[in-house]
Amino acid sequence: MQKERISTMTGYHLPVDLKQFKKLTLNPKNTTLTPDQKKDLQHNINIFRDAIVAFTATGSARGQAGHTGGPFDTAPEVCILLGFLNANPEKYYDAIFDEAGHRVATQYLLAAIDGKIEPDHLLNYRDANSKLPGHPELGLTPGVKFSSGRLGHMWAMVNGIAMAHRDKAVFMLGSDGSQQEGNDAEAARIAVANNLNVKLFIDNNDVTIAGHPSQYLKGYELEKTLSGHGLTVVRAQGENIDSLYGAMVKTIQTNGPTAVIVDRKMAPGIPELEGKIHAHDVVPVDVARKYLTKRGYAEKDLAFYDQIKAKGNPHQYLGSTKDKGSNRVIFGEAVNSVLDELSEEEAKRRVMVIDSDLEGSTGLKGIHQKHPEVYVSSGVMERGNFSAAAGFGFGSDGSRQGVFSTFAAFLEMCISEITMARLNGCSVLSHFSHSGVDEIADNTCHFGINNFFADNGLMDAVSTGLYFPADGEQMKAVVRSVFFTKGLRFIFSTRSKTPYILKENSEEKLYGGDYKFVPGKEEFIRRGKAGYVISYGDMLYRSLDAVERLRKEGIDVGLVNKPTLNVVDEEAIKVYGSSPFVVVVESLAQKTSLGSRLGSHLLDRKLTPKYRMMGAVKEGCGGLYEQINAQGLGPDDIVRAVKAAHEK
Repeated sequence: MQKERISTMTGYHLPVDLKQFKKLTLNPKNTTLTPDQKKDLQHNINIFRDAIVAFTATGSARGQAGHTGGPFDTAPEVCILLGFLNANPEKYYDAIFDEAGHRVATQYLLAAIDGKIEPDHLLNYRDANSKLPGHPELGLTPGVKFSSGRLGHMWAMVNGIAMAHRDKAVFMLGSDGSQQEGNDAEAARIAVANNLNVKLFIDNNDVTIAGHPSQYLKGYELEKTLSGHGLTVVRAQGENIDSLYGAMVKTIQTNGPTAVIVDRKMAPGIPELEGKIHAHDVVPVDVARKYLTKRGYAEKDLAFYDQIKAKGNPHQYLGSTKDKGSNRVIFGEAVNSVLDELSEEEAKRRVMVIDSDLEGSTGLKGIHQKHPEVYVSSGVMERGNFSAAAGFGFGSDGSRQGVFSTFAAFLEMCISEITMARLNGCSVLSHFSHSGVDEIADNTCHFGINNFFADNGLMDAVSTGLYFPADGEQMKAVVRSVFFTKGLRFIFSTRSKTPYILKENSEEKLYGGDYKFVPGKEEFIRRGKAGYVISYGDMLYRSLDAVERLRKEGIDVGLVNKPTLNVVDEEAIKVYGSSPFVVVVESLAQKTSLGSRLGSHLLDRKLTPKYRMMGAVKEGCGGLYEQINAQGLGPDDIVRAVKAAHEK
């Protein structure tokens, strides 16, 4: 089959020769490896791991992050499974599924080995428009056979695939992090109850993003958990080929659902990373060079790293500062400012902050460090963690608060728990970072674009507050305003840093000084007669840039910040609703967010301006700032939309 051509970086070459990867056949009827098979298998593992290190490090060079440790770990299992598939293709479903989507480097490398993409193209890992985003997406990348989505979501689908192909065994790679998700418990029971021929190979490296499960999740033990569900479970030493091969053969020979728990330290053989938490992330370039040099690659083979540079957004924005703040980090600092006013005893009694293995990404790490008395380190269990936070605030008038945080993409997983918390009158403050699409190199499955789903109560229910601050100063004000209030409150932030909004014709921060946030209040950033742009969050500074440029061209357009997303400010809506046009600009999903609602609010009040809406509308392009432009949400796009609405 002719491989699809994707543009590659000119002159850059993968230093690892994938043609040296051998098509090894391993018949699981043979319980041990011959000396030649063992030698060839180790040869393939070395090539696989060298390639993983070589091309994932380009994500580090570009500042686009990535994940090296996971795909590096599972190389032996993958190479053995390829041997099984080569020996008996009719007996096995032709895919090696993986429930940990961040290990996508495995799928890209398999696609290159299979001839579906050029090996050199792997050096575009996670780059914009490379079709090599941070999670596998079916139909996007040639040779990729499935979309893994989020952690712990694959096994249930693999069960269905096994039901549809009962004459074949189905392989899935797992991890001790993914297996923490509640989905996997349900999948295990289904697999056992139906005697499905699913074969799991679980990397048990005791490392997740925020720590070691053996330390933060006492009592969690994979063998006991899976055998308790009824699976046949075998243990293996992952870096001992004979142990691993023997265990994998046993699972293949055993009818029904089986699992191999593969014990190893993460990133074995990379001294700077082995067994360490940061091995979960992308390998730094200097560590990759050192590792590959030790493996025998020449300096000239690795010179391509010097040519790869991080790319920044070249656009200069009007109306906001050049310096930026990380709202997701500032959230944690803002919570600390509230806790600092309480004694340690009172803080522990009134506040519980629970993490979902993302403390460094969602701002909770600062709380953990400064106020450990209120902190609970928990695992990859968003539903259970949210409900625990809600339960802490059960029966509270707002003076006792549970605080929960994770990525906005995972809000969709918590809808039922949110409903339960509302029905029980719980008080819980949730922070969902990585909202919208900006700088989401992990791509579509990690877009946090359905945040309005959190407001899923009936009209007579107590109001649920959805807040999306525009910058770090407004984030501080929002947290302070809504922290000790009753009910469900959701605060959103982006992965990307945002500049600070300036007062009109001033270098003074709009939300600094004595600014007080008022829930439900919409804020006029610029007044105008021609029409209004309504925006919030990370799109406010982009909208402000467009508005300032339009005003210089003589179009007197105004701008409104709507930091409370789901409450109508009756005074404000009369003002912009009476203007000639309204353009809603947001980075959440156009189908489910403000743009799809505000038009109805206007019509309900017999306000009929021209109406346009802009939001996230299509799958991601990978990369960082490029995601906004790919959605048609850049400042130039906003200018064009406003001009179109302004036309008579």
